[in-house]
This record gives sequence, structure tokens and C-alpha cells, in this order.
Amino acid sequence: MERSLVIIKPDGVCKKVMGKIIKRFEDEGFKILAMKMIKFSREKAEEFYQVHKEKYFFPGLIKFILSAPSVAMVVEGENAVNRIRDIIGARVPSEAEKGTIRGNFGADGRRNIVHGSDSSKTAEFEINCLFNPEEIYFYNDEDWLNSEPG
Repeated sequence: MERSLVIIKPDGVCKKVMGKIIKRFEDEGFKILAMKMIKFSREKAEEFYQVHKEKYFFPGLIKFILSAPSVAMVVEGENAVNRIRDIIGARVPSEAEKGTIRGNFGADGRRNIVHGSDSSKTAEFEINCLFNPEEIYFYNDEDWLNSEPG
């Protein structure tokens, strides 16, 4: 099993499509191991997006991610990174296929609703950047079947 980080960005939170996005990943068979609403600090945003620090769009990216809360999730499944990126769609929503998250909900290249890790190595860095190990839960989908009601 592979893990990826998914972030529902400020535009996804403000457009009130969080539930639809979460449902999409669950419907595709992914397991959500961790999830929390976060408000990035400038320091955490710059750490998270450090790979883009020298790029022209970095200041706008930071300003955007600080504009409202986001929802961060650790998502697990077979070939998670590639499958999630397929579900998310192309970075620019006008280039994303209909039926993808960005194709359905995105506005432009920055306000594109979601972030998904681009590799397993990146996923590890991003997950560790936003989650402490004790915030990530491991469970068997069938465990609840064998539990006794309270």
C-alpha cells in the first residue's frame, strides 16, 4: 500500500465541496488514515512549498494558501500517488478532464481545489510536514465487524 497527502485548498473549503472530495476518494477505495482542518502559518506554508521558493509564483502561492483554512488528509491505497493524481486531474482546471476534481470544481492554475503528492518521496516529506506520527491511524476495514457494541 502506498500513501499520499491530499490537501483540499482554501478554495475547496470556501466553495463547500469538502464532502464531495472526501467521498470521491472513499468511493475510489482509498482509506483515509488522517484528516484535519488546518490554517497554515507563513512559516509552515514556506516549509511545505519550499520546492517552489525560487519560482515567480511562490509569493502568490503562499498568499493563497494563507487566505483560508485547508483540509489535509493522509490517503492510502494501491498505487495511491498516481491514482490520486488521475482523480485530481491536470493542474490547470481548463485542461483537466471533466469528471476529475479539478475539472469539476477548479477555477485556475492556483485556485485548483486540491493538492496531491507527486511521488512517494514527496508524499513522505509532505505527510511528515503536516502530521505527527500519532495523528495517523492504522485500521483494518473489517475490525468493526468483530467489535462488540458499546
